[in-house]
Amino acid sequence: MRIIGDIPHPDCKITIYAWNTKYLIKIEKNNIEQTFKIPEVELSSESELYEIVKGEFLDDALARFKGMQDSLKTALNRLD
Repeated sequence: MRIIGDIPHPDCKITIYAWNTKYLIKIEKNNIEQTFKIPEVELSSESELYEIVKGEFLDDALARFKGMQDSLKTALNRLD
């Protein structure tokens, strides 16, 4: 797996990878992460990855973290 680059963001860590004829967009916040895989043939250049990780796509991913954190908290509370 090769790191293409990082996208600075104040609320999460965003890393772009190339691996096995796919690009991976990995978004991490606290102890939760989301990874999106995009076949290389879907894009004309790596620079398009940076265009994808803007606006509504990133807003949706960040909003999704709340639900993921709630699910994990609920599951951990059942262990008590």
